[in-house]
Amino acid sequence: MIRETFPVGLLGCNCSILGDEVSGEAIVVDPGYDVPRIVALLVKHKLTVKKILITHAHIDHIASAVELKQITGAPVIYSQADLPLVAMMEGQAAMFGLPVPTVLPPDHSPADGEVVGVGGIQGNVVFTPGHSEGSLCLYVPNENLLLAGDTLFAGGVGRTDFPGGNTQKLLASIHERLLTLPDETVVVPGHGSMTTIGVERQTNPFLV
Repeated sequence: MIRETFPVGLLGCNCSILGDEVSGEAIVVDPGYDVPRIVALLVKHKLTVKKILITHAHIDHIASAVELKQITGAPVIYSQADLPLVAMMEGQAAMFGLPVPTVLPPDHSPADGEVVGVGGIQGNVVFTPGHSEGSLCLYVPNENLLLAGDTLFAGGVGRTDFPGGNTQKLLASIHERLLTLPDETVVVPGHGSMTTIGVERQTNPFLV
């Protein structure tokens, strides 16, 4: 599998490209901004985007989803439970002094446990409400990889002081849905450096 993870936008959201080397198909996760950079990496690896997955509908993760869809034709996938955040996009933009992006309802709202994949890449949707009501992660078991959005960070957890946030739900999601994964699972958080489930289980001050 080809994986490119890189920060995009002023808030440094981690965007990830997961590409299947055989089929040349790809999933782009959290294209917050910097579409030209995303497209350049797709061209570099000769990948065609088939799915655009959004972990949650905060502006830094979803702002360029429509633009990327217009370029690639790929459907945008995220939880409809985050539509209240989409309705607040002007307020989100004002909070960070950003232009108001065009954000549309999802082309598909996945079920918990649903497989979202391309070619030989099979990822499982894991719902983790707490940072937002519709927050989700993508777990790719064959790669020991978890794209965690803003649910779990290296040494931290997602904020719950935004609309739709709930600390009790967040901690339950992490303990019941994420810490049950194998220790060697590599965690790509929505911001900052990568970690592993084992490290966070043992050392994350919010979880021990």
